[in-house]
Amino acid sequence: MQSALTGKVVFITGGGRGLGEIMAKALAREGMAIGITARSQDQLERVRDELKGLGARVSIAVADVTDKSQVEAAIAHVESELGDIDCLINNAGVDDPFGPVGVIDPEQWWQTQAVHVMGPMYTMSNLVPKMKARGEGRIINVCSMAGTIVQPNMSAYAVAKNTEICLSKHVAAECEGSGVSVFAIEPGTILTGMADSTLSNPDAIKWVPFGIEYLKSITPEASEASKQRLQAMVVELLGGQCDALSGQYLEPGDDFAAKIQQVATAAQ
Repeated sequence: MQSALTGKVVFITGGGRGLGEIMAKALAREGMAIGITARSQDQLERVRDELKGLGARVSIAVADVTDKSQVEAAIAHVESELGDIDCLINNAGVDDPFGPVGVIDPEQWWQTQAVHVMGPMYTMSNLVPKMKARGEGRIINVCSMAGTIVQPNMSAYAVAKNTEICLSKHVAAECEGSGVSVFAIEPGTILTGMADSTLSNPDAIKWVPFGIEYLKSITPEASEASKQRLQAMVVELLGGQCDALSGQYLEPGDDFAAKIQQVATAAQ
């Protein structure tokens, strides 16, 4: 049976490794054409080859998501090779600096906001009007539970993710009735390269020992289970079954059917 995603085009930021690669492979198996961007040409080429091995059409573009011109050039390149972009996943991210205000470098703190907030703003500013004009589009902003709670010594990441969740809700409201859906998601804890770098980061070890201990507690089996839940969630959200949940912050363990029923009941 053909997937609802077969033949559609997705653009993924931070697609050269980690969560971006994981989601790209799941969507390639659904028959999507995959456009990926990252700062590393080598990473992009490796993922491109693996996605082509899954039978996907693939376009890659090197870009820094904090640079508007680079983002626009990457989108234009993917569109020229794959066609109109139907779906967007804003995934590029960093988790440092770690430490309290007064210790961390404010400029580095602000750069983290740029990655997680301006990056999605640049991609959505480019693609949302096109999606609205076609009457269909789906956007996933990869957020974090860290954006919903207080995380001492992690204000750079937590504030950025809190803002990204809020931005997702606002854009979803602006897209209501247009056929464009926007979701903010918690991807779950998966042992990726970012997790490895956090575990070896001296500032993380000093300032967020609770986070280090949590990452150390994640078994390969638990990580793999989280990976599979994330892949299933992304396929479901981009496949169109959950458009009623546009604007919501969603986690892998959520019962989407129950949430959709709640929305329907509230609308009566």
